[in-house]
Amino acid sequence: MGKKTEIHCSFCGRSSSEAGMLLSGMNCYICEDCARLACNVYDENKQKRQEANGKFELDINILPRPKELKEFLDGYVIGQDDAKKYLSVAVYNHYKRILQSDKDDIEIEKSNIILVGRTGTGKTLLAKTIAKKLQVPFAIVDATVLTEAGYVGEDIESILTRLLQACDYDVKAAERGIVFIDEIDKIARKGDNPSITRDVSGEGVQQGLLKLLEGSIINVPPNGGRKHPEQKMIAVNTQNILFICGGAFDGIERKIAQRLNTHVVGFNALNERNDVDRENLLQYIAPQDLKSFGLIPEIIGRLPILTYLNPLDRDALRRILTEPKNSIIKQYIKLFAMDNVTLTIKPEVLDFIVDKAVEFKLGARGLRAIAESIMIDAMYEIPSTDEKELVVDKAYAEEKLGKATLNLHLED
Repeated sequence: MGKKTEIHCSFCGRSSSEAGMLLSGMNCYICEDCARLACNVYDENKQKRQEANGKFELDINILPRPKELKEFLDGYVIGQDDAKKYLSVAVYNHYKRILQSDKDDIEIEKSNIILVGRTGTGKTLLAKTIAKKLQVPFAIVDATVLTEAGYVGEDIESILTRLLQACDYDVKAAERGIVFIDEIDKIARKGDNPSITRDVSGEGVQQGLLKLLEGSIINVPPNGGRKHPEQKMIAVNTQNILFICGGAFDGIERKIAQRLNTHVVGFNALNERNDVDRENLLQYIAPQDLKSFGLIPEIIGRLPILTYLNPLDRDALRRILTEPKNSIIKQYIKLFAMDNVTLTIKPEVLDFIVDKAVEFKLGARGLRAIAESIMIDAMYEIPSTDEKELVVDKAYAEEKLGKATLNLHLED
């Protein structure tokens, strides 16, 4: 009687006596270890495809809760707890709205958001970070380039073109993405008095944005640019697209101060005035202040979630330099490490950078500009040398910043 032939795994080649149980297929076998490895590879590739295509599998059971979203934001954005809380709740409710059953009688409205804060306080970073957590398509649009259709500038539909490009023209993915419209304050109408000329980059753009914010089917030119009759359009439904608007609203503090002084009456008037924090009036912002600034009531109504970002003090700027996962200092250390150079930046240098950012009133963006001016010479020279260590002290930082073009421009 012939000897029974032992079967082997078709992937790793181990026999049944070495690998244990083998699953059989058509003229092939796979062991438990190879099956588990194949499953892990599949899951990793699926996640990468989802990240690349901006596809987020909507499921109420895996949807990040508001506290989880805020904790994720805490890793990238310093401070701004109120803005994080408002943003986390609004985003969570928005995607619950998408998951709502069609048979439900109660229709949940959109939770579009408007963030008000000085330049460099983290408005764009907040929107970008929360989109990263959700793995949804994300696009940033500058409102200053938008004009009414037919005029020089970009049409309103170019906003959706950017979103489509972010997800490789996957319309279904785009229809549940996030759009951040920056500099929304720059499209405020120029004044309350009627004009003989059209306000094509102000109130006209606000009117055009209404249909996007509320939710409607928009025909979008696939490659941007102007519409023409023979061009093939892509129909995009904005019903489930979350719009986050941000703006500095420079000067709106005066509107807030006027309203607070006007509304404070009665025996407690003096005490209430004393309770007002004059250094941070943005925390008292209300929809009527946006109307006074120049946003039309219709667009304010379509941005129901209104929150503010605190101005960054010295302590916040100092923490921004080192604490976030992608902090400026960690980025420089990584860049030098890739050239096998150990970078050490003394604490007094960090304080010096913060001092200059406060002096120049540049906000968080100024930190990077100042740090770049200090590090540029070293990043240019050291990769061509055999140096393995760089120590940056305050004297070095003062010398490099003193020569920098940035310093010369800012002092003028």
